[in-house]
Amino acid sequence: MGEAVRLLEVVATGPLASVQDLGRPGRGDLGVGRSGAADRGALRLANRLLANPETAAALEVTLGGLAVRAHGDLLVALSGAPCPATVTDASGRARGIGHHAVERLPDGATLRLGVPGSGLRTYLAVRGGLEVPEVLGSRATDIMAGLGPELPRPGTLLPVGPPPDRFPGVDLAPVAEPGEDAPVLGVLPGPRDDWFGADALRVLCSAPYEVTADSNRVGMRLRGPVLERVRGEELPPEGMVPGALQVPPSGQPTLFLADHPVTGGYPVIAVVCSRDVDRAAQVRPGQRIRFRLGAR
Repeated sequence: MGEAVRLLEVVATGPLASVQDLGRPGRGDLGVGRSGAADRGALRLANRLLANPETAAALEVTLGGLAVRAHGDLLVALSGAPCPATVTDASGRARGIGHHAVERLPDGATLRLGVPGSGLRTYLAVRGGLEVPEVLGSRATDIMAGLGPELPRPGTLLPVGPPPDRFPGVDLAPVAEPGEDAPVLGVLPGPRDDWFGADALRVLCSAPYEVTADSNRVGMRLRGPVLERVRGEELPPEGMVPGALQVPPSGQPTLFLADHPVTGGYPVIAVVCSRDVDRAAQVRPGQRIRFRLGAR
């Protein structure tokens, strides 16, 4: 293998790992969803630490378990859900590495991620970004639409792009961990809040909702106070945005995340504020969340 070749070889993926960037915004009229990193702020931070463009592609890792081997000397950074991380070099010597920090991954070394103590999704960025082929202007995997690169599996080789001209400006970024027991997410009234009773928004914000195990990058199915509709007719499909709280006939809302459908046919009672959608993406199944009406 030539000296100029720089690759990440996937050794293990954990429960779910995918290549993500900032997605495909602005293509909803073509039936193409945004997709991209579920926690966009974390992806941007990992890239900034390495002096990459914020749009560079990285690995999104759900609940740890990822292992990758470096082909060529690489610089990497972890962000999002903090997890134990160990680098074992080609001679077998192991060392722990930091979170939100710039770290060297020498040629032949293996990086392994444990399970995060809090949060759900960890991002592994590499200086130069992952240069898998673009699809419709993005390297993101949209699991629902089947767009973008296939999910990595053991043996997958991910090409790394050329290092940017700029150099990292800091070694470490101090960031609070996503450790709240019941994060409070700001919501604004949705486009169909009038399809619910006059008290429904108060009910939505009155008690916690549990994030069920039936949750993924498409959306979080929630269990909590039932939201009663006052209009029972069918709603023609209409556009959806990340953070939309769509309510099916069960009265239990679903919070749409990065791979949400472009349209939906159930009424949206409220929409999580854009800045809180990243926080929602770090909430684990079994954890509870609360909603608060109005900007936080």
